[in-house]
Amino acid sequence: MRGIRNTQMLTQYTKWANQTLFDALKLLPREIVIEERKTGAGSLLKTLGHIYVIDQIWKGHLLGQSHGYQTRNLLEIPSLDKLISMQVASDNWYIDYANTLTPQMHDESLVFTFVDGGKGEMTRGDMLLHVMNHKTYHRGYVAQMMYESSYRPPAIDLPVFLRDAFIKSN
Repeated sequence: MRGIRNTQMLTQYTKWANQTLFDALKLLPREIVIEERKTGAGSLLKTLGHIYVIDQIWKGHLLGQSHGYQTRNLLEIPSLDKLISMQVASDNWYIDYANTLTPQMHDESLVFTFVDGGKGEMTRGDMLLHVMNHKTYHRGYVAQMMYESSYRPPAIDLPVFLRDAFIKSN
């Protein structure tokens, strides 16, 4: 049960961290958000797009459905507001999905195909852990790009969430 509880907590943390970051990004000049950089996916906005695509790919794997992506990045980059809306819907889906998990579902292994064509097999719990960890990793890229642009990113560490948001709601 602890694995399911942690998975559910991490999906909630992810939504909180994303929203906290989005609130900060909305205050940035548009030029900073779209500026091409030498790290990560190329820009703040493209990095957020990559996060969204990976969410959708793993959602497809979890559901045993085709995700329809041939690449790990969006071919067309929407506005920041549109991308935030898309990511909020995705974060909500992952919270709802995690809340339906039984111990058997959490530990069930699923076979899938990576975007590059390689075969993979992971448990649902491990897939969900990967998705949440992936977003944390790339939020770090976004934070670094903010620092490079002389903007301070918000505090979005797990202990801050546990102190400020999770404990209050659970």
